Amino acid sequence: MMTGFNLFLLIGALSLGITAGSIALILHFSRKPKFGGRERELHHTHQTAIPRLGGIGLALGFIASALAFRFGVFHTDDADECTNILVLSLAMFTLGLWDDLRTIGAKRKLIGQIIIASGAYYSGIGIHIASIPFGHESMDLRLWAWPVTVIWLVAMTNLINLIDGVDGLAGGISLMLMVLLAGLGTQGGCVSILASGMIGALLGFLWFNFPPARIYMGDGGAYFLGFLIGCLTIVSSHKGTVFAALIAPLFVMALPILDTSMAIVRRGIQGLPLFRPDRKHIHHRMLDSGLSRRNVVLGAYAFTAFFLLLGFVAFWTHGEHLPILAGFGTLFILLAAGKLSFSREWLGVGHVLGNSLSARAKIQYALAQTRWLILEGAHCRDLDSLCEDTLFAGRKIGFRSVSIKLADIEKKWQQTPVDNEKDCWTFRQCLPGRPDSYIEITAVTNIESGTKMISPSESHILDKHTFEILSDLLAEGWAKAVAKWERKSGNSPSK
Repeated sequence: MMTGFNLFLLIGALSLGITAGSIALILHFSRKPKFGGRERELHHTHQTAIPRLGGIGLALGFIASALAFRFGVFHTDDADECTNILVLSLAMFTLGLWDDLRTIGAKRKLIGQIIIASGAYYSGIGIHIASIPFGHESMDLRLWAWPVTVIWLVAMTNLINLIDGVDGLAGGISLMLMVLLAGLGTQGGCVSILASGMIGALLGFLWFNFPPARIYMGDGGAYFLGFLIGCLTIVSSHKGTVFAALIAPLFVMALPILDTSMAIVRRGIQGLPLFRPDRKHIHHRMLDSGLSRRNVVLGAYAFTAFFLLLGFVAFWTHGEHLPILAGFGTLFILLAAGKLSFSREWLGVGHVLGNSLSARAKIQYALAQTRWLILEGAHCRDLDSLCEDTLFAGRKIGFRSVSIKLADIEKKWQQTPVDNEKDCWTFRQCLPGRPDSYIEITAVTNIESGTKMISPSESHILDKHTFEILSDLLAEGWAKAVAKWERKSGNSPSK
């Protein structure tokens, strides 16, 4: 039986070839209309139609390596565990692929993730014992084993999905995690073999996904990778120091953990749904600061590579020097933030907290208006009426003006003229894939404009940050309402 480095190279090459070949075929067939899955959504950053089915290539590469391990010359004693991981990971991939082809909603996806993660626990992939840091004692989780396992697997699944917003970012970070897991599985068993196979698959995928991307992994690929990483981490922890094997990947995931934590806190303070997509993630802010997609991804790779090294050190030292490693990590994050033009904004917790709390009631009111507008999309008689409803919602929220261009329809409502357009904030959002269909929103920047005093009903959007949130909510509600009307009527505006 083959062993050692040659085995890892062979299985990695097998996965690379299958993934690259299958993605090339997907790109060939994607030239056909409607092949790439659901349409681009409002908060996606790419401007052209790009297939979201790259996860299929990753899954096929993984299947090849797993089956070779399970039934071929790579067979070892933990082959049954490999089969469980294969089946469950593909189930999670199917859940994500379903969402790529047709939106199924956040609640349904979460329920599906919990069911699949529970299946992993009851098949023997679970966190039952937790080692106490800085000591040699362990604690039996008993009844807590199931919820801890489910939380771990669901969190890993969604962390990869949340950072999949820039070409090559999620794939590159996943590649580094697989390198770490291949290193943790020192016995050449299930973990090291499957991780080696995924290293090859991810290299094949990144050939097509590195900026400028020709294909995306989609929710299917992101869910598959995140869940697989979570499973391999648990299996690896059974073969060594539990605490060190679980904590090491968390170092590599420092960027998605930091980004997700900030997003949850930001949305919670503002009164927005915690899982509402937006363009306020770290990679979005880096793009907005003027960096190219390639430089954003390379910067994220460098950031993650440093934490990959910390992860290896954490495992090799059995977590005994965790405070020192955490200190180095924190210092590195602060130094990296200092190099970014937006660092003061997303580290200024007090400023964000004060502004968000003062605007929370207004944001909640805007959410109610946009929910009503989305419901109207399925009930209004025509697009003209829907545009009138949008203008009404904009007036209720408190904007100065709202303009809509949709097919041959043009609508505008304006409350009070101003002497100088520089006294206004402006927000403009096009429908996905329709640059000639847009909504434009303005609000007065201050209470006094020229010599004329703005009435109190017009002066309650007092900062640009709140204006951007409110405008984004209205634009999102309008876009979803239009999509609902089109699905109900079977028509689409002429372009």
